[in-house]
This record gives sequence, C-alpha cells and structure tokens, in this order.
Amino acid sequence: MKGETISKEFQKMVWVRDKNGKEYACYIDDLKSIKKKEDLTEEEKAKCTDLSLVLGDSW
Repeated sequence: MKGETISKEFQKMVWVRDKNGKEYACYIDDLKSIKKKEDLTEEEKAKCTDLSLVLGDSW
C-alpha cells in the first residue's frame, strides 16, 4: 500500500529546469499558469523542491 501511495504522488509531479539551470520537483497542479519552463516564477519555485538542496550542487 505504501508503494502504491508513493507511486500515485510521483505521477502528479514534474521536473522543471529554470532559465538559470536549477532543477525543481513540482506538483503539476502548482504550475497551472506556466507556459514555458523559463517562466517559472519565484512564487512557483517556492511551491517546488529545489533538487540541489536535496541532492547537492553536483546533481
């Protein structure tokens, strides 16, 4: 059951690289207004997880 729940949540996510090359894991529902990944706003970034904080700068 736990793996099934994680899988469902994972399917709701997208990975976005902003115009500066930073990569974020975001829920697609939090990015409804985004048209291009380069347009990721600071407000949208705040709803996402900055992967460099999780995986380190070398990621």
